[in-house]
Amino acid sequence: MKLLRSMLFVPGDSEKKLAKGASTQADALILDLEDAVTIERLPVARGMVCDYLKQHPRGSQQAWVRINPLDTEHALHDLIAVMPGRPDGIVLPKPLNAQDVVKLDHFLSALETREGWVVGSTRIIPVATEVAGALFELNSYVGASNRLAGLTWGAEDLATAVGASTNKDEHGEFDFTYQLARSMCLLAASHAEVQAIDTLTVDFRDADRLHKDVLRARKAGFTGKLAIHPDQVLPIHEGFAPEAHEVAHAQRIVEAFAQAGGAGAVQLDGKMVDKPHLTQALRLLQLAKRD
Repeated sequence: MKLLRSMLFVPGDSEKKLAKGASTQADALILDLEDAVTIERLPVARGMVCDYLKQHPRGSQQAWVRINPLDTEHALHDLIAVMPGRPDGIVLPKPLNAQDVVKLDHFLSALETREGWVVGSTRIIPVATEVAGALFELNSYVGASNRLAGLTWGAEDLATAVGASTNKDEHGEFDFTYQLARSMCLLAASHAEVQAIDTLTVDFRDADRLHKDVLRARKAGFTGKLAIHPDQVLPIHEGFAPEAHEVAHAQRIVEAFAQAGGAGAVQLDGKMVDKPHLTQALRLLQLAKRD
């Protein structure tokens, strides 16, 4: 599956914002039926999301849907309503563990069969840290479903779940609990061999904060980020693009190994470089090709 640098949330009941999302360069839109839509507006939003999915051809921009949590009465109704539009994937909020992914997999298989589609074509990305107990079960996603495309994490709902008044410290950085959730999500995604997608930068007006967050995410190992406003999309893409000097150095590592004829380590600029460095170099070059 193509790596998604940016996934932009769009309220499912706003025609104006749906149209605006389509005009952005976001790699994927997340048509939201959960937090951005009131319960009273859910029937309207489901219809608007399905219409959007049917009317907008998929090119470079994917269209995902965030449904309501599986332990609510709304989730299955969300799926039944939007699946005729053939979304690229489902964003699953507030899962406790991979059993929720397996349950969603079964729902999707039934609905894909109903529509006459290839079973397994709809992907899944869980927001894997929104309830406290989920942090103890993050290793459960390994091998849970072939639909699993990535893992992302959330700090806002987690703060609510634990009764915190804020998820930030006195310097405006995530407090330890949320740094832990972020790190564990990254490790769980790596362990499951799926994409690690960083959470939102909530203040979309703070360009400096977004720039720092994206660079920090890329250096940590994340390969994509959630967005809450169209203005965040291009800075996210720029931040995930490796810099020219990084690409040049990675190319030199690859060339050095190619010339070494199968050696497990080579010398470059007076330093020993081994296979983990080669793996990192190849991964960075792959990221550079996305642009």
